[in-house]
Amino acid sequence: MHVEHLSLTNFRNYARLEVSLPTRQPVVLHGANAQGKTSLLEAIFYLATSRSPYTLSDRQLIHWRAEDEVIPFARLAADLHTRRGALDHLEMTLLLERAGDGSQRFKKTIRLNGAEKRVMDVVGLLAVVLFLPQDLSLIEGPPSDRRRFLDGTLAQVDRDYFQALAVYEKILPQRNALLKRIADKQASPAELPYWDEQLVTAGSVLIAGRQRFLRELEVSAQTAHLELTGRRELLTIQYQPSFAPAAEANGQLSFNALGLDLHRELSPQQIAPQFAERLNAELDESINRGMTLCGPHRDELRLCINGRDVGLYGSRGQARTAVMALKLAELEWMRERLGEAPVLLLDEVAAELDSQRRAYLLERLDGSAQTLLTTTELDIFPRSFLERAAVWRVTDGQISTVAPSF
Repeated sequence: MHVEHLSLTNFRNYARLEVSLPTRQPVVLHGANAQGKTSLLEAIFYLATSRSPYTLSDRQLIHWRAEDEVIPFARLAADLHTRRGALDHLEMTLLLERAGDGSQRFKKTIRLNGAEKRVMDVVGLLAVVLFLPQDLSLIEGPPSDRRRFLDGTLAQVDRDYFQALAVYEKILPQRNALLKRIADKQASPAELPYWDEQLVTAGSVLIAGRQRFLRELEVSAQTAHLELTGRRELLTIQYQPSFAPAAEANGQLSFNALGLDLHRELSPQQIAPQFAERLNAELDESINRGMTLCGPHRDELRLCINGRDVGLYGSRGQARTAVMALKLAELEWMRERLGEAPVLLLDEVAAELDSQRRAYLLERLDGSAQTLLTTTELDIFPRSFLERAAVWRVTDGQISTVAPSF
């Protein structure tokens, strides 16, 4: 699984780019800030996931110079060796269409091998793992950052999960709007079962998928963390759903209130009736507050070292080590689930690591995963690594190949 050729038009820093990418050789993108290094990683991530890790507005991806064109647009295209075992041509076009009143309407079109497709048809064809300096938010940030990590990984690998997530994110605001209308005496509670059924069905798939993923992820994360800490610290993952379903319908084997036991697994069918029961039990309060009080949108994930929450009690160094172990485990989990390595993207990560963690990371770039790294400083990399890497200089949206001087 890799990107063979990448083509960009009016995307971020790139007015025009055509580049073929090595598959077994790490690519080091070197240059000053704001030259286009990160934008190249962003383009690959966007083609894989149909979203940007850096902005919530796809409009911002269109090159600013394109604003003067009759129809401002950006185009991303790539020849991909995908998980289908085929060479696919994927193309995404972002358009700003001007209406007669001067307003603009954003439109995204997706084509796979020339045929128009939906987002859900192409997400997962190419899998990616992205390392960012701001990944510390997985420890220190809000719960939404950790839910985004879960969803972003699972959606690339599990189509059922991706479809359930799309349904859940569509139904949840509609249910919340109905709750507010019920509170204002503008609607009847009798309208809720239609929305509840869809929310429960989709949400139960998400809870089951997250639990299964974290149970499998924890094994690899613990191994990496033990190696990084000289086997002195044990990393554990604690999944805290917004309600704790019982392992059996009779409630005799309830999960600990602090989180689901990752060594047991509940199916969506086991979770669904308990989720529905909880929604019903909280109905009066939900109506009063105008929001759905339980479900995957309120789940939490905590990382612990030797039984203590890293976000509450860990040092900055412990947080960085835990995140690195988690991301390396994500890479390994994808590799095992897909039968091949995803594309690995590292945006200025090496500069954020101390020499020990940097060496540990670089040792694992063994050529099995297509890898692209960005850096402003080449001298942080050992000579042995640069000798086996392709080093590209990025300057104002232009790429040139350079030979490092030692």
